[in-house]
Amino acid sequence: MVHAQQDQHTFDVLHSLRVKGLANDNVLSALSGVPVEDLPAALDPLVEQGLVVRREGRMPGAMLTPAGKAEHLRLLAQDPATTAAATALTAFYDRFLPINSDFKMVCQRWQMRSDDTPNDHGDPTYDGEVVGALAQTDEQLRASLPELVDALPRFGRYLPRLSAALDRIRGGDNASFARPMYDSYHDIWMELHEDLILSAGRTRGAADEG
Repeated sequence: MVHAQQDQHTFDVLHSLRVKGLANDNVLSALSGVPVEDLPAALDPLVEQGLVVRREGRMPGAMLTPAGKAEHLRLLAQDPATTAAATALTAFYDRFLPINSDFKMVCQRWQMRSDDTPNDHGDPTYDGEVVGALAQTDEQLRASLPELVDALPRFGRYLPRLSAALDRIRGGDNASFARPMYDSYHDIWMELHEDLILSAGRTRGAADEG
């Protein structure tokens, strides 16, 4: 039982780092489902095996080595939960693409008021309309996810993080919309999208770019 849990933690950590790239402990815990206090036991052996490296400094965190990426691909291909969810992954992928296109348009509106006018966030009415559009897109995503979450529960981990980011945006934290490496709504959405592509065995194409 303990060995099985360790194996699951190994896969969850490797998969999460493949999805995220560089993750600090709090983000890695939220993404992988491994409690923060259990991360050292999961990460240290992977570091010793040369699968993961730890970065310190201004942007600390863990990331996969080339060997770690190869090991992740091997484990992903053998993961029974991912294999069993193939039909649900394909169905959600088809539902997700038009929602993702809407999300890209909302992000564009957040950044630019027109083709040549950046949004300086000095107009609360305009920003409020964009946040409202984001909330509608969020609802569309949530309505389309239950079948996949039932089949592959790791996709359910994105929902509370998206909710928290949306709440921060509504509370006036504009950086929580799209700032990189901030656990922003955009960051979390991109993680979900990357997880979907990896889990479904797809290659990112023009449709994924909206």
